Amino acid sequence: MELRTLRYFVAVAEELHFGRAAARLQMSQPPLSRAIRRLEAEVGAALFTRSSAGVTMTSAGVVLLEEARALLDQADRAFVRVAAAAGAATITVGILGDNTDRGITRLAGAYRRRHPGIDILVRDTDLTDPTCGLRAGLVDVALTRAPFDETALTVRELRADPVGAVLRANDPLAHRDHLRLADLADRRWFQFPPGSDPIWQSYWNGGKPREGPVVRVVQECLQAVLWNGTVGITPLGHDLPGDLAVVPLIDMAPSRVVVAWNEGDTNPLIRSFVQVATAAYHEPAAETLTPRFAQA
Repeated sequence: MELRTLRYFVAVAEELHFGRAAARLQMSQPPLSRAIRRLEAEVGAALFTRSSAGVTMTSAGVVLLEEARALLDQADRAFVRVAAAAGAATITVGILGDNTDRGITRLAGAYRRRHPGIDILVRDTDLTDPTCGLRAGLVDVALTRAPFDETALTVRELRADPVGAVLRANDPLAHRDHLRLADLADRRWFQFPPGSDPIWQSYWNGGKPREGPVVRVVQECLQAVLWNGTVGITPLGHDLPGDLAVVPLIDMAPSRVVVAWNEGDTNPLIRSFVQVATAAYHEPAAETLTPRFAQA
């Protein structure tokens, strides 16, 4: 079995959909289907049951999935150890906003345990670039929040967080149980610098053009609320200073915590990072995540 074919199989097994798996692998569906059929012929058993109701795994497929994951993990570890021995094992991780959340702490510890011999560089980025410098080649992988322009990137969701409006504690709306975007229609909202991703800006402005002060970092967001009464948006579940309040927004889509990397990058350190991040963010005790306050 080729490692590439096993990666194809794992993608189909995890998606249970050939179209989604093909999109995830950045390939068309017909060659993916042919590769899976060749793999089934090689192992001498059907791995998937295909029907009008969808795709399900056979008992043989379940066993192969466990073995394939172990083999791919071992191969990635081998590549990493060789790179480390050659002095070439380095990964740069971009993190948006502040990095004090416990999900990031779990991820950092688990990744370090898995790859003790590599150099991990962290680039803490502001709110102006949701990709944390991916397109500019400044980082290998980004731990950030969506939505943003995903062109030429691969993006994997880790969690979706409900959001709320950040207001001064003495604001007339601060004592409501919840708000709708229409309740904030006449308010000033944070803006990102000119040239910022328009999808990113639109989400944090509730889907409509707004006016307000330009901010780049979390502290500027907080100060704008305190001094000017500007409306900001934050994922729920984080402590804020006593002079601020967060009211849930019931008609705004959740903020998605994601891991992103450049499309086609086959660096095993990135693959391992995605695997560890997925596990870290799906632990039963996982708390609501990054950043403590974010317009992003």
